[in-house]
Amino acid sequence: MILQGVLDSFDVKCWLFFIFVFLLVVDIVRSRPPPKFPSGPWSLPFLGNVFTNLDFKTMDKMAADYGPVFSLRRGSERIVFISGYKMVKEALINQLHSFADRPITPLFYVTFKGIGIALSNGDMWKNQRKFANTHLRNFGEGKKGLEHHIQLESSFLCEAFKEEQGRGFNPHFMLNNAVGNVISSVVFGHRFEYSDENFQKLLRLDNEAVILAGSAMAQLYDVFPNIVKHLPGPHQTINSNYRQITDFLQQEIDKHKEDWDPENPRDYIDTYLTEINKRKEDPTAGFNTETLVICTLDLFEAGMETAATTLRWALVYMMNYPEIQKKVQAEIDKVIGQSRQPNMSDRTNMPYTDAVIHEIQRIGNVVPLGFPKMASKDATLGGYFIPKGTTIHTNLSSVLFDKDEWETPYTFNPEHFLDSDGQFRRRDAFMPFSAGKRVCLGENLARMELFLYFTTLLQRFSLSPVPGAMPTLEGVLGFTYSPEDFLVRALPR
Repeated sequence: MILQGVLDSFDVKCWLFFIFVFLLVVDIVRSRPPPKFPSGPWSLPFLGNVFTNLDFKTMDKMAADYGPVFSLRRGSERIVFISGYKMVKEALINQLHSFADRPITPLFYVTFKGIGIALSNGDMWKNQRKFANTHLRNFGEGKKGLEHHIQLESSFLCEAFKEEQGRGFNPHFMLNNAVGNVISSVVFGHRFEYSDENFQKLLRLDNEAVILAGSAMAQLYDVFPNIVKHLPGPHQTINSNYRQITDFLQQEIDKHKEDWDPENPRDYIDTYLTEINKRKEDPTAGFNTETLVICTLDLFEAGMETAATTLRWALVYMMNYPEIQKKVQAEIDKVIGQSRQPNMSDRTNMPYTDAVIHEIQRIGNVVPLGFPKMASKDATLGGYFIPKGTTIHTNLSSVLFDKDEWETPYTFNPEHFLDSDGQFRRRDAFMPFSAGKRVCLGENLARMELFLYFTTLLQRFSLSPVPGAMPTLEGVLGFTYSPEDFLVRALPR
C-alpha cells in the first residue's frame, strides 16, 4: 500500500526524472570497460565522446595525454587508438592475426555491405583478395604489363600538361584520370579520355565522397545510424555518390556480359565472370555479380585515390622546394636523359629521386588513421586487454612523424631515406600503406605509378607556381589528407 501511494504521488516530472536516472544507470553499467582496458578522456552519458573529432591531430594530442594505447567512447561503443611506431608495429606485424578483421562501419556498410575486398572478413575476404591478387599478378605480363600501361598513360598526361602552354592550371582531375586509367585498363580493359564527361563525373563523385567521409556529421552517422540516416547532411551525399558510382560500374559489367568470351578474358571483369560461372554451384564462395560490383569499386578506389593524392602532394612539394626539384631533374638527366621514357629498372640507379618520392609519401600522410580494424580475438597490447570485437584505429600519422624514428619528422627532408654514401635506405617506420595482413592491396601498383609518373613529369617539365599563389603545405582532411586545390605552371624543359 505504501509503495502504491508513493507511485500515485509521482507527477510527470518525477516520472521523467526516474526514467532518466534508470537509463543513466543502465548506460553506466553497459558502458563500463572490462578490467585493464585502455583508458581515455571522460565521456558524456549516452553520447560518449561524439564531439571529439576523429582526426590525426586530435589523436596525436590524446596519445600525448593518455599514452600510445587509449580509448574513446562513441555512443555505447569503445574504440581503441594505437599510436607510435613501436605500438603500431606490435599490433599490425607482431600480432597480425589478432587485429586482422574489419568492423562494420555503418556509413560505408550502406554501399559495401560487408562484401568485396576492403571491408569484408573471413572466407569472403580471403577468396576475393586472393582472386584480385592473382589477376593483378597475371595481368598482361605481370609487372611489365602494368609498367607498359603506366608509361603509355604518362605520355597522355604529359600531352595534357603541354596543352596548357605554360598557363596556370589545376592538375587535380588530370592526375586522378591518369592514375584511374591504369586501374581501368586492368579492370575494364580500356582507358578513358581526359575529356570523357562520364568518367570525369565519376572521379568528382568519388573525390567528394572521400572528402565528406571525414566530416563531423558523417562520423556521427557511424555512432547513431538509425537516427542520423533520417536527417539531411553529407552522409546523404556520400551514399548518393556511391549509388551513382556503382551504377556506372554495373553498366560496365553489363557491357562485358554482352561479348564475354570465357576462353579469352580481356580484364578483371571478364576473369571474374568466368569465376562466377565456374562456382555457380557453390554460392558460399561469394562469387556473384553483386560482389563483383563491390570488388570493382574496391580496386578502383585502392588503385586511384591514394596514388593520385600523393602525386598532387608531389607537385606541391616540388613547387615549394625548387632546389630539390632541380636535384631530381639532374639525376633524371644523368640516368635517363631526354631520349627515352623512364622505366622501373631505373629506380635502383636513382637513389635521390627514390628518396624524394618516399619523403613525399611520408610527409604527405595521405591516409592518417588508415582503415579501421577489429580485434579478431581477445588480445593484449601494451599491457592492456583488448576484447574480441573491439574496433581499433592505428594512427599511421603518428608512425610517419614519430620523433624517435625520424631525424626531422616535421620537415620535408629526403635525407631521411639516404645513407651516408647517398644511397637509398629503407626505414622500418615507413608505413603509408599500413602493414600486416590488411596492407593496401594496391601498394605495388601505387609504387610503380608514383615513380613513373613523377619521373616522367619532371623529365619533361619544370614545375612552378603561379606568381603570388604558392600552394600551401596545409592539407584538407576527409577520409584522406589531400592538398588544397592549387594551380601549377608546367614549362617544357
